[in-house]
Amino acid sequence: MKAWRLREPDSGRRYTVVRVTSQSGANGYGEGGEIKSAGFASARAVIGRRATAVEFVRNHLNSLPALEAAVNNAMLDLSANVTSVPLYRFLGGPVRFKVRLLAGLAAPSGVGEAQQRGFRAFTLAVPPRESLSRLQAYVDSVKKSMADFKRLAGGDAEMVLDAAGALMPGDAAVIARAVERDHPIWFDEPSKIVTQDALIRLTEETTVPVGIGRDLTNIADFQNLLRLGCVDVVRPSLALNSVHKIRRIAAIAETHYIAVAPHHAGGPIGTMHGIQLGAALMNFYAQEVPLPESARDRAMRAEILGGAVERAQDGFAALVNKPGLGVTIDEQALSRYAEETL
Repeated sequence: MKAWRLREPDSGRRYTVVRVTSQSGANGYGEGGEIKSAGFASARAVIGRRATAVEFVRNHLNSLPALEAAVNNAMLDLSANVTSVPLYRFLGGPVRFKVRLLAGLAAPSGVGEAQQRGFRAFTLAVPPRESLSRLQAYVDSVKKSMADFKRLAGGDAEMVLDAAGALMPGDAAVIARAVERDHPIWFDEPSKIVTQDALIRLTEETTVPVGIGRDLTNIADFQNLLRLGCVDVVRPSLALNSVHKIRRIAAIAETHYIAVAPHHAGGPIGTMHGIQLGAALMNFYAQEVPLPESARDRAMRAEILGGAVERAQDGFAALVNKPGLGVTIDEQALSRYAEETL
């Protein structure tokens, strides 16, 4: 087992790539969020176990969700490589032949570059709110930001309004009602307060779908949100939840007729895992792909994927019939950009 702690040169985005190698010499790669070197030692307990021992990894590394995600995903990639099938086939086979993508923009000005890469749906961060500003003035600034983005992106562009948990539930409800006629795909993480009272107030006062889940790692927390009818789009983070765990979350969401759109703000290997997962989930909606503004950051991500570029074709990623993740990971690039190798 080997790991690289990575940091993009300009955006500062951090993520960790883990490689597991079988006795036969086959490799599998996984990605998680930022992992401290001290915590990585506990991952070595999986050495000597079968690559299909995903439940052991989940239970053993339950207190370190980013590490559990990276190791478990690497083991899944290894298993698919050994059996010479794409990961989506190892997960049960494709239920679709292309995967919808959502460009996670660092800034609205990046929409032109994203459209050139084939993306048709985008995230738009809500403007920050000053503590002393009037609520109506803030609502007006959000609506102006959406109108400016639509003029920049064109009438056919779709948009997710991303609050990143920055709003209070009451303010989020006011914003949601104000933007109903603009028809965002959903309102993402409107508030970090995820109590029943707060979320029901939001979901019952607006027709805008609500997406929640990027900070959650406990399956029971997702189950409670679904049971209470407090969420319209489930958003488990690929940095904190393995493909294996997200499949379990998606199975629960499917019984409530709720779609799954994994949150992703990490690296390119995470993107590949998200696409493979999306191909195999019945209730999958879209996979978020972070698109940095910096050319150096984009070059780093492409080099890690062996020259492949995170791009779409008319808003979708076509499935690749190659083993595992379908790309060749460049370990020299990983070492070149690593802050630390474990």
